[in-house]
Amino acid sequence: MTSNYLTRLGDFAKEISRRAGSEANLPVYSVTKHQGFVPSLEYFKKQVFSRDTKGYKMVAAGELAYATIHLDEGSIGVCPKLSLISPMYTVFSVDETKADATYLERFLKSPKALSAYPTLSKGSVHRRAAISFARLAELPVPLPPLPEQRRITAILGKADALRAKRREAIAKLDQLLKSVFLEMFGDTTVATTSVAGLAPSAGAIRTGPFGSQLLHSEFVDHGIAVLGIDNAVSNAFAWAKPRFITEEKYSQLSRYRVNPGDVLITIMGTCGRCAVVPDDIPTAINTKHLCCITIDRTRCDPEFLHSYFLLHPVARNYLESRAKGAIMAGLNMGIIKELPVALPSIEKQRHFVSIKKSLGRQLEQALTQENRFDELFAGLQQHAFAGTL
Repeated sequence: MTSNYLTRLGDFAKEISRRAGSEANLPVYSVTKHQGFVPSLEYFKKQVFSRDTKGYKMVAAGELAYATIHLDEGSIGVCPKLSLISPMYTVFSVDETKADATYLERFLKSPKALSAYPTLSKGSVHRRAAISFARLAELPVPLPPLPEQRRITAILGKADALRAKRREAIAKLDQLLKSVFLEMFGDTTVATTSVAGLAPSAGAIRTGPFGSQLLHSEFVDHGIAVLGIDNAVSNAFAWAKPRFITEEKYSQLSRYRVNPGDVLITIMGTCGRCAVVPDDIPTAINTKHLCCITIDRTRCDPEFLHSYFLLHPVARNYLESRAKGAIMAGLNMGIIKELPVALPSIEKQRHFVSIKKSLGRQLEQALTQENRFDELFAGLQQHAFAGTL
């Protein structure tokens, strides 16, 4: 595709500002990264939009809308039917004699377009940087004749459908683990012990150093690792932002050391997320934002407790009812210690853990394949919008 086909978006598209009146009785949609326009109730599983939709934007079939502050994530789509969307979105239409709306959507989600958005956005925080239509209108778009646009759209659509099936398979693996857990343990609603009752000794349940015990100025580039919320936020242990203290500082804080098999649960911010510390963990301590739990492993398997926190109705109801704060949701060590545990036999726990590990290996393989699919799709997009497909 030669540079002759590059066309300023504003030359064939215009912003639409059509507001709903109080009498509007139309479905409310959200615009998402992977699926484009999705019914809001279906996407969020609950009503997050205002009950009074007066002032919401009205979008006609074939028009495009994007999340003004999340376009850099690819949150854009083509409207399937007359509907309403939140005022947080920007709506525009295209000249159908020059551009295919779905082709344009594909391009605006492509790596080439995503890489251009930071230069178009305005905002002090990258994630909240807004891209107005006036700015987006300056974006150069490869715009070949309509038949070529539709050919490219058809090829990318088929390839993207394969990626969607891979994402569905991954979601089903996640759902399968939850179903297995609830089938084995979900009907047990009477707690037989508490988290404190699983601790083998005093100090087995602890948070990290507070206040002047550990200052940000004491972090160094190398040394003893310090674990925080970001190491457990995905509900699986992951290395994130590097934080270290010196050996000398560690000698003062060694009582906060985390051990292989400890269960971490976040108690501030995104509270209630949890992870199991891996067996190959180097010497490390945790911050005050994590509660670290060492359990009696003859009575309770760490992987079972991890799933219990995330999936069991008793744990979920307990945590959700207590994760409250004046400024932000929060828990504390006392709440964690008192969390009721409906504890099955250790043999039954281990049977579940063996299933969990098997599904985990399948999930890891599926995620690897998904990453490969994404890489191949990105390459296909590069060829498509360079005119070499």
